[in-house]
Amino acid sequence: MTEPTPISIPGYTLLQALGRGNTSLVRLGVGADGREVALKIPLAETLAVHEAAERFGNEVRLTLQFRHPHLVPGYAGTPFGPLSFLAIRYYPEGALNEHLARQPGRMLPLQDSMRLLADIASALTYLHHLGAVHQDVKTQNVYVSEGRASLGDLGNTYFTSQGGKVSGSPFYMAPEIYHGEGSSGASDVYSLGIMMYELLCGQRPFTGNTYEELMVAHMTRFPQPLIHLNPQVARNVSRLAELALAKRPHDRPTADAIRRALLTAMGETPQDERFHELEDAPPVLEAGQRAGRHGMATPRVPLQPTPSVPAPAKASEAPAKGWNPFKRAKK
Repeated sequence: MTEPTPISIPGYTLLQALGRGNTSLVRLGVGADGREVALKIPLAETLAVHEAAERFGNEVRLTLQFRHPHLVPGYAGTPFGPLSFLAIRYYPEGALNEHLARQPGRMLPLQDSMRLLADIASALTYLHHLGAVHQDVKTQNVYVSEGRASLGDLGNTYFTSQGGKVSGSPFYMAPEIYHGEGSSGASDVYSLGIMMYELLCGQRPFTGNTYEELMVAHMTRFPQPLIHLNPQVARNVSRLAELALAKRPHDRPTADAIRRALLTAMGETPQDERFHELEDAPPVLEAGQRAGRHGMATPRVPLQPTPSVPAPAKASEAPAKGWNPFKRAKK
């Protein structure tokens, strides 16, 4: 019998639950400095399964190491052990999929949508510059605050130099992943292309009622030109959205090319990205050592492969229907 998920985290006061997923519980917390954070705490069942525990540890490590204005920031965490946790920024407005659900026709004003997409493209440009692949770009993993977007949920992320298992969400997965091939930065761009259709015309380019129908659509069908679905979209943005959904990875544009096109369409002059290198991870604390002000340090551990997502029986069971751990729970 597994132990229950811990109800206390050293250095934090835990408040109400924000959500619960298949692997983690998320609680609103307050640190010693008075800052509200979302505390992601793995379930006992997660810690009992080696691959799932490794995946959570990898998420802690990478979230604390990556530094970019459009990645969800991590403040502290313990990657392994019974007191594992990850403290990240709390987003009261919730995830992008919920934000869209509140809009008429599931669409934001065009400028607002392009701003969010440019932010996501900026985050991906940073990850790809570091040689990392996110593998799960979707509206459920984008968090909104005051009209700006941050990409989060790095549980499936890996460095291409170290390797990792292919993963993703069926509504957003690139054809090469359905083929059983490896993922790459181009796979992330494909997922971004799906999101461009969602945000700029209010619908996904490929749909299906089952996993098999989705797979056939992604592998064999071609989307309508975005500009035909929404004539207000700039021609260059429409063209890049179509190219992002190319069947062959090397035919897709870079995330940075999409970022630049979106900014230009908004009337802004794109600037070169200024990259922040990875933060140095502090040494691991031995079991039984006391945590610091905000929790234990994260160890220097190599990124481990992430588990594949099994094919759901129905498309409605796909990970794209995820829960949102960052929105304040109703009282």
